[in-house]
Amino acid sequence: MSRADHYKKIKNTKGIYQYRQTGQYMVEKRIKGKLYSKTFVSLYEAKQWQKQFDGPELPVKCGEESNFATLKVVWERMQQKHFITLATSTKSVWRRRYELLKDLEHLPMNKITPAKITDWVIEKVSYFTSSDYNTSGRGKAGRCNLNNELNMIVSIFNWYKQSEDFELEAVSLTCPVKLKHRKMGFIKPLPDKQKQINLEHAFLFFDFLKPLYQDLAKMQFYTAGRIGEVSGLQWSNIDMKNRRMLIKHTCIWDMSSKMFIELKPFPKNREARAVFITDEIMEILRHREAFRIPGNQYVFHVEGLPLNYCTIQINYRGAQRQSGVPYTGTHILRHGMAKLARKVGGGLDAVLAMTGHKDLKLADHYSKCTEDDQKNFSEMIMKHIRKEMQTEQPKSDFENVIQLRRTKIG
Repeated sequence: MSRADHYKKIKNTKGIYQYRQTGQYMVEKRIKGKLYSKTFVSLYEAKQWQKQFDGPELPVKCGEESNFATLKVVWERMQQKHFITLATSTKSVWRRRYELLKDLEHLPMNKITPAKITDWVIEKVSYFTSSDYNTSGRGKAGRCNLNNELNMIVSIFNWYKQSEDFELEAVSLTCPVKLKHRKMGFIKPLPDKQKQINLEHAFLFFDFLKPLYQDLAKMQFYTAGRIGEVSGLQWSNIDMKNRRMLIKHTCIWDMSSKMFIELKPFPKNREARAVFITDEIMEILRHREAFRIPGNQYVFHVEGLPLNYCTIQINYRGAQRQSGVPYTGTHILRHGMAKLARKVGGGLDAVLAMTGHKDLKLADHYSKCTEDDQKNFSEMIMKHIRKEMQTEQPKSDFENVIQLRRTKIG
């Protein structure tokens, strides 16, 4: 195919073309015999780049041409000193999010300006909306936005400014990520995914699980726990006599194979939380006692071995599919109990007590209003409107009506 099949020439311009499929603009500029090109969302940005661009920015090594460390140096130091405080899963997620930032890692931190972030966002949005990406086989799992990567830049800058290693050079810098970048980084709407399983669907889901995973799912729901915390539950932290247990240990799984790696002695927020053993939880524990192995502290296990996340996923997905509930994943039970706690308890205090969150914002996120809430409140409001309209509607009174005389016209 020729260029004309993909691009159309913009009138009264030189070296600017519009991509037929996405409507974006590709601009070309030749400098010292070498041709450079870049894609932009608007024609104005394309013209500005063509006017101002005078060649690629050369990498600057820390300590030579700049007094500021490069993003790569800061990232490496951050992994050495800060990653020891993070959960294994969080480390993997951060490293994955950093991949797209490698285009910026040669820059000194003072050169990563809002304008540079703007160029980076435009370039990435252009790629993720291109035909090359859309035909790469990713299908419905395509990109929705760049929020995670932008948040990663913010996290790096925050650590950079607080680190003793860079405190002198970082004191005058501000984070380059602005609100406009998140708007510019929008690619397509997030998929409509329900996260807060309701009570009826939860018990329908339980009915389609095998006994081990039914006990696991019920325990996760009743304790509003993370799946890793419930899978790592230890008999040594359970006091059935005094009806008290500690959510303390956490199973860590490999991000790619989803196989068990280790048992961490603390949960995600590094604080153990006490849970009252209700009659429902007691029933699960009594059932699991029949499978207790001497010397093995795992409440949930397969022949003494800790559960693998891939196996949990297979069982959860199968039950979700067979039961027909409109929910997916393992975190729906934690979200569902958070929502139920807010409904029954009447506020975020109940959510904090059940989920163990320390942040009100997170508790609000987990228990926020859903489509069902909108439906219920909408029906309540309309019922009120109908009642008010019925009581306030004036009755017809014909006693004060004056009849018009019939008059002959013409």
